[in-house]
Amino acid sequence: MTRALIAIAGLIGAAGIMLAARAAHGGDAPHLVTASSMLLFHAPVILAVVLLDDRALVQRHLAISAAIGFAAGAALFAGDLTSLDLAGHSLFPLAAPTGGTILIASWVLLTVAGLAARQKP
Repeated sequence: MTRALIAIAGLIGAAGIMLAARAAHGGDAPHLVTASSMLLFHAPVILAVVLLDDRALVQRHLAISAAIGFAAGAALFAGDLTSLDLAGHSLFPLAAPTGGTILIASWVLLTVAGLAARQKP
């Protein structure tokens, strides 16, 4: 799962750069800057969670669940904002708030993962 998360983080980071470039050169697209920031912020967070897990500093299942939540939440939040700017409509009602809620929950889950004792193999 950690290799998949590393690949996902890379794709999220690449998408963040593409959205930043589109926002800088594409004219009126106010939501793309926020979407880009959300992706570029959470891509390294996913990588950090993988490293924390590798170093046994977090409870594995909680941390990996948080990383998956970071990926899904950022993609949903940014995807909705991108859809608003480029297609003129939302992905579905409350898509961005749902993504934001997933991100908040993932941060709380990462907090718990850091506080939870890691079981020795």
